Amino acid sequence: MSEKTAPTETVPVIPHFVHGERREGASGRHSDVYHPATGSVAGRVPLASAEEIDAALASAEEGFAAWSALNPQRRGRILLRWVDLINENMDELATVLAQEHGKTFPDAKGDIQRGIEVVEFAAGAPHLLKGEFTADAGTGIDVHSIRQPLGVAVGITPFNFPAMIPLWKAGIALAAGNAFVLKPSERDPSVPVRLAELALEAGMPAGALNVVHGDKAAVDALIEDPRVKAVGFVGSTPIAQSIYAHAGRMGKRAQCFGGAKNHAVIMPDADLEMTADALVGAAFGSAGERCMAISVAVPVGAETADRLIALLRERVKDLRVGPSLEASSDFGPVVSKDAKERIEGYIAAGVEAGAELVEDGRGVVVEGHEDGFYVGATLFDRVTPEMSIYREEIFGPVLSVVRAKDYEEALTLVNEHEFGNGVAIFTRDGDAARDFSTRVDTGMVGVNVPIPVPIAYYTFGGWKASGFGDLNQHGTDGLKFYTKTKTVTTRWPSGVREGASFVMPAGS
Repeated sequence: MSEKTAPTETVPVIPHFVHGERREGASGRHSDVYHPATGSVAGRVPLASAEEIDAALASAEEGFAAWSALNPQRRGRILLRWVDLINENMDELATVLAQEHGKTFPDAKGDIQRGIEVVEFAAGAPHLLKGEFTADAGTGIDVHSIRQPLGVAVGITPFNFPAMIPLWKAGIALAAGNAFVLKPSERDPSVPVRLAELALEAGMPAGALNVVHGDKAAVDALIEDPRVKAVGFVGSTPIAQSIYAHAGRMGKRAQCFGGAKNHAVIMPDADLEMTADALVGAAFGSAGERCMAISVAVPVGAETADRLIALLRERVKDLRVGPSLEASSDFGPVVSKDAKERIEGYIAAGVEAGAELVEDGRGVVVEGHEDGFYVGATLFDRVTPEMSIYREEIFGPVLSVVRAKDYEEALTLVNEHEFGNGVAIFTRDGDAARDFSTRVDTGMVGVNVPIPVPIAYYTFGGWKASGFGDLNQHGTDGLKFYTKTKTVTTRWPSGVREGASFVMPAGS
């Protein structure tokens, strides 16, 4: 990523969106946005100054006053209108997303679709925001609870899902009555800006949803400002842990999700043809740039491993990496030149460590797109737990096969890994699947499902170094995170006066 003092005249600026209007930025600092398929600069994004962050938060406070004053059902109607507008503009959004991120057009549409499903769920918040009531909790005393919004919430979201994760966070926060300030990745920022414009068109008041671009300085300013009551983050584990600790020191709520090393355990009784198809899609879809991508396959037993490798080899060699908008591409480029170099460095490290390189994705050149950021599908066999390609998150189209002699060894591999985001088991044995689902130490589990991303009304979140905070994203956890509970105890005068009491009141 390069930083410039000012944008050039020929490259468009992707603006902030604050208080219902586009703002091109006044800091004088910009970052390049690329088309990964060609390697060319597509635009420049302004990096917000402290003054611009202050303006966005002032707008959010004003937007919160208007937005929270609407009853939950009216907010829900506006959210559903937002969904309609996103659907009406789906092709435009998916095209821009594919061009800036590198994922294929159908995959870009899936990114948006999984986001709006959570907004659809959030539109049902009136039922989920109901409090509780107890009559006669004590003599002549009633008790009730209410859920209230926090105020201004902030989302710091990653490049790999520039629509889905912003919609997950903003949709739930807005449904609960909060204002939301989104700081998306500066690598692919156009879609988040367009989503905010559509929210305004749907009927949200100016300031209810603002988008500001920036780097660490902007993130620190958002976290430290006392007007911000909650912070949501998705990205790498070191930054997730740092933001979680920083927000905690500032007395703010935080849910921060980090890296992953998702395993798939393949039992000897699994349908290996189906399993191989599932692994190829889960490992190499979106060039492996998914936090739920399968990056480690763990076949149980030598015979299972040998058969699986043969099936994977014949599938991987035929995969086509190409431009994002070309229908024949199975997956597109990675997001940046730096990402390409990092992934190829991991492949070299795996070879040097002694892993068997079955398919090598380095050095891919796409005709007519020679400067694009392409890495082909890469398959390793006989990877061991001490190797960096096993321990660390590569975030690219690299699948490592780690052979396990039995089920218990496979389960131990998953449970002893630093990350605990998602995991899958492939088997026909219900008892094995049940035991695995119960004992495995990860937040999300798939049984013959390679990417177990929960549907909108369940929660999404990892364990161990994959997640920091006690409440997950979307589902009812999201509404709990973005609201605070107030309990009200009521007694009305009855005409009987008992005088002062110096005893702690009891419940009955």
